[in-house]
Amino acid sequence: MTKAVIWQAAAHLLAYPDERFWGRLPLIEEAASPHFPGFVAEIRELGAGELAAHYVEMFDLKRRCCLYLTYYTDGDTRRRGESLAALKGRYRSAGWELMEDELPDYLPVMLEFAALDATGEALLAGHRSGLELLRAALEGYGSPYARVIATVTGALPPMTAAQRAQAAKLARGGPPAESVGVYR
Repeated sequence: MTKAVIWQAAAHLLAYPDERFWGRLPLIEEAASPHFPGFVAEIRELGAGELAAHYVEMFDLKRRCCLYLTYYTDGDTRRRGESLAALKGRYRSAGWELMEDELPDYLPVMLEFAALDATGEALLAGHRSGLELLRAALEGYGSPYARVIATVTGALPPMTAAQRAQAAKLARGGPPAESVGVYR
């Protein structure tokens, strides 16, 4: 099984679990289930309503479980806008246009790009520290989504010393912050 299948399956599995998600799940399960051991069985056991609530709790309410990867490197700073513009440019130069409502750093979007473009793996690897922080946070919460992130990171090249250091720094202090216009 190629990495492209892993990336595409993970993109689907990390999307909000709506009707379309559940409709495509049998196809994803058939194509990629060996790479996501236990995940599909666990989410089927949870059911649609409970999985949707869990998704919102994890990805919308927990800072360390953000699916927007530039948040880990740029936080809520002006620099994040530059990172988002650079990602859009990278996609555009590969002939890939985002839908109006998609942010370019949304992990399922980045995974889908990686599945379709040879440069996508390097893009994911460039965000390895954030992915590791996300994986560790999801594991800490006992989320089944940790398995999906573990499969994604397991398909990437090993972390470099610099990425490990960056991940440790993020784990200690969180993403960068900016205090523009704030008086102390």
